Amino acid sequence: MRVLVTGGGGFLGRAIIEQLLAQGDEVCSLARGNYPQLEARGVECLRGDIRDAARVSSACAGCELVFHTAAVAGIWGPWEHFYGINVLGTRNVIAACREHKVPKLVYTSSPSVTFGGRPQENVNESVGYASRWLCHYAQTKALGEQEALAANTRALAVCALRPHLIWGPGDQHLIPRLIERARSGQLRRVGNGKNLIDMVYVDNAAAAHLQAAEALTPGSPVAGRAYFISQGEPVNCWQWIDELLGLAGLPPVKRSISLSAAWQVGAAMEWAYRLLRLTGEPRMTRFLAGQLGMSHYFDIKAARRDFGYRPVVGKEAGMERLRVTLRAEQSH
Repeated sequence: MRVLVTGGGGFLGRAIIEQLLAQGDEVCSLARGNYPQLEARGVECLRGDIRDAARVSSACAGCELVFHTAAVAGIWGPWEHFYGINVLGTRNVIAACREHKVPKLVYTSSPSVTFGGRPQENVNESVGYASRWLCHYAQTKALGEQEALAANTRALAVCALRPHLIWGPGDQHLIPRLIERARSGQLRRVGNGKNLIDMVYVDNAAAAHLQAAEALTPGSPVAGRAYFISQGEPVNCWQWIDELLGLAGLPPVKRSISLSAAWQVGAAMEWAYRLLRLTGEPRMTRFLAGQLGMSHYFDIKAARRDFGYRPVVGKEAGMERLRVTLRAEQSH
């Protein structure tokens, strides 16, 4: 079938496209950049901004399924930027699906829509949205998720997936930033080093999207629901970070800061950046302190039950693939 992936040039988008091609689907990507590697694989690459309603509409024409992965992530930036892409962009996708009678839409959300600054230990989808927001990303993803799920009807079946900390070869954000901070001596362990977190290997996150889409039919348990997606086995946050740094030939993190101190530093930096209208991103924010120093892992029984999600690539296998990739990059 013909499938549209918004944000097809991104980390998750590319992994979804690879799996769609492997099962013989005709794939179209809507993204802001040029991606000759995807074009070489036979992907129809449309260049455009998710905030451009007309462009989104034309991309959805003739599609039987849309994966909406396009988003702006990050812990800092103007509200208008996050809202325009994560909320108005999602609204454009929903409208285009309705206009062209696309029967299925899978929205890529985030567990951060439930994070209000407290530890989350084995929580499931019954937990509500956060009652306070520590960054624009989490708030606008929650707004986008709510609009997507509210659009679920018999004519347009919609579900949302919340993959947590997607990692693996090809990641241009999480792992490179960790490595860069470690190399520059700016990385500090936040908290007591005992917090557990969930993460998910990129191929598993992509597979979850295809499995959810397969099960997504009007009236099915999947329609109108959101699902946490992870490896299903939480890891110690700082032990895993040390493992990741080790793959790049870097030593473990030695210096540390208490969670309360990091929270206070983050609050002060946020205040200073707003008051002085500084450009760039603060090295610490309250959201980042909470993510690095608190436990946050999730119950994925619903995804297992409703569409048969199973992590195919285990942590150790994923780490080995990442090691090979990082060593190859270093050799160049």
